[in-house]
Amino acid sequence: MLRTRTARLAALVLAGALTGLLPAPVWAGQTEPKGWTHFPKESPAPVGAPNILIIMTDDVGFGAASGTGGPIPTPSFDRLVRDGLLYNRFHTTAMCSPTRAALLTGRNHHSVGAGVISNMATDQPGYTSAIPTSAATIGRVLGQHGYATAWLGKNHNTPGWETGPLGPFERWPNGMGFDYFYGFNGDRTNQFFPELIENRNPVEAPREADYILDRDLADHAIGWLRRQATAAPDRPFLMYYAPGTAHVPLQAPADWIARFKGRFADGWDVERERTFARQKALGVIPADAALTPRPDGIPAWSTLPPAQKRIAQRQMEVYAAALAYCDEQIGRVLAELERSGRLENTLVLYLQGDNGAAAENMRGAFNQYAAFAWVDEEAHNLEHLDKLGGPHSFPAFPVGWAWAMNTPFQWAKMTASHLGGTRNALAVSWPQGIGTRGIRSQFHHVIDIAPTLYEIAGIDPPETIDGVPQQPIEGVSIAYSFNDPAAEGQRTSQYFEMLGNRAFYRDGWMAATTPKRLPWEADIAPGEEGKPYRWELYDLDADFSQSRDLAAARPETRASLEAGFTQAAQRHQVLPIDDSFLPRFSPALRPGLLDGRRSVTYHADEQRIAPAMFPDLSRDWQATASFTTETVSAGGPIIASGDKFSGWAVYLRHGIPMMLYRGTDQEGDRTLIAGSAPLQPGQHVLRFGMSLTKGDTTPTRSIWLEADGQRLTQKSISRPARPASASYVGRVGDAPLIEDSEVPGRFDGSVDQVRIDFAP
Repeated sequence: MLRTRTARLAALVLAGALTGLLPAPVWAGQTEPKGWTHFPKESPAPVGAPNILIIMTDDVGFGAASGTGGPIPTPSFDRLVRDGLLYNRFHTTAMCSPTRAALLTGRNHHSVGAGVISNMATDQPGYTSAIPTSAATIGRVLGQHGYATAWLGKNHNTPGWETGPLGPFERWPNGMGFDYFYGFNGDRTNQFFPELIENRNPVEAPREADYILDRDLADHAIGWLRRQATAAPDRPFLMYYAPGTAHVPLQAPADWIARFKGRFADGWDVERERTFARQKALGVIPADAALTPRPDGIPAWSTLPPAQKRIAQRQMEVYAAALAYCDEQIGRVLAELERSGRLENTLVLYLQGDNGAAAENMRGAFNQYAAFAWVDEEAHNLEHLDKLGGPHSFPAFPVGWAWAMNTPFQWAKMTASHLGGTRNALAVSWPQGIGTRGIRSQFHHVIDIAPTLYEIAGIDPPETIDGVPQQPIEGVSIAYSFNDPAAEGQRTSQYFEMLGNRAFYRDGWMAATTPKRLPWEADIAPGEEGKPYRWELYDLDADFSQSRDLAAARPETRASLEAGFTQAAQRHQVLPIDDSFLPRFSPALRPGLLDGRRSVTYHADEQRIAPAMFPDLSRDWQATASFTTETVSAGGPIIASGDKFSGWAVYLRHGIPMMLYRGTDQEGDRTLIAGSAPLQPGQHVLRFGMSLTKGDTTPTRSIWLEADGQRLTQKSISRPARPASASYVGRVGDAPLIEDSEVPGRFDGSVDQVRIDFAP
């Protein structure tokens, strides 16, 4: 009947059109329509506006990539350097969230509340980690001017307490003006088991035997570029491509790691000298640049025992493989633009690193969680060396290699006072717009990217967006130097501050504080708290590598620059400066989704539970799970939090209740407790938790398990788990938390709910 009515209606519509009862279609006349009158209109992009591709790797120092003389082959980066420009005096903020906030907004990181990474945010205007609506991003501004926008990879600019399933989503990539997002929220994710987000929705990574995130990101980038070309070929695009490589965990395909076997056997001292020589040969650094010496805190390679050398070699092989493989995937994105004929009018900015290489672990780590728990991993490393860099590892490399990757500079990531933390190479390519290739040595900063895009696109940043007056753009465009290598630099001053380390640049001179805390140490040395910082002075026009401290010879210049920093700090919300480190990770310093609550109830759901939606269980806690089994041999997870590197799970194995607790992945930190008999089919209640007993010297922790009111077992544990990955009810994620083939990945009964009671 419905089909008959539909056909009859279609016939009437056609008949009406033919007989004049209905208006003729717009295409029925002899002339083209002049344009719609009442439909909403999109703002067109300026005529000739180029496509824009911004690429930024993670934790990659100035001396890592082959394009800047480093030992790691990066042909995609090198191609842009060869065919375009290399900025060898370009600067970041020394940490990831702040650099990204500055890039996205064109304002200094403190000016937009991003004075430190979001994991360390505090209740001060410059440190909230919440980018205000008064600082619209490049996605928002370019999107309002006709650009299609996409963000692939890492998002570390959404405050942690806003990453739950209900947002708010204002500071997620879509809310910040990007039409499409595919990647992850947070500072890191596992390359083999990433916790992915597509737009605002958690999604699972494809279950492929050879899956790895860097290839997946390139696949999605290429897919989006093709869809954009089909749907809106006349619109330019902005793509922000930000892979998590080479941040911890250092992971790569096994065959890529094998390519570097034995490559770094001579150690970091020799590698740094080789890189320095290549940098001069390439002209990346001036012929009179000095190689800064190895700090006392970093051991000479020759002093390492053979076992440590074996481990350190492998760690560097993994780092190299990770960056090289990532660059290969970036090359696939560039190849797609070339294939489609769009590369010619695409402005590509490839920023090699969001800060210097990370010198956070003296010996590196097989599992970064174990390193932060001060676990000696040497025996474990040697036993599992062939697995390092694969899916069963979560590795970092040692400070010596970070120092080598920052050649020729001093210091590393987190040190905003010195170039090892802030100087990153920028490659720029735009075949249609740049005719003069080569090196550019004008002093610039990451806040200068946004105004460059606006100038090249022919856009004036709006003074008001959605009724909100916009903060002034604090960057300056670098476009003036595209075709004039000798152009006078337009950035004449810039302040730097991160975790108390600070510097001020003006007209070639830089005053910089001597760091009080080594990057690989937990906090400032006892007795140094509260003491004033000592200021150093460098003539960067004559001393490319910041190697000669002139503070004693030029006290007036040093004092003037120190005063300049104070003025900039007052203007950009830098004050008050907090130079502590570990204490700032305390969740009590910032809002939390579970603030004020002593319990939370979860239900079986396909969606994972984001870390922000899960309580801190490092103190006393207990949980109650109600569920139903259908058979005496029921199995599977009831609740699982974290992964094999740090986490815990409660599950049934052939009907027997069990609790697995992993402070780290070390065998001594793995505790398993279990009942003695399977549960009968029907409804059941499990209670479990962790008890903390204060001892004379150290606290004692134990986990316990009850079934239907009967205490089954209890056992002490060595250290609390601190899961940094998601939690699940009724299933586990793809990372192998429960490594037991007899336990299915999904509970084969039904979980009603799991209630967790915890200390506030």
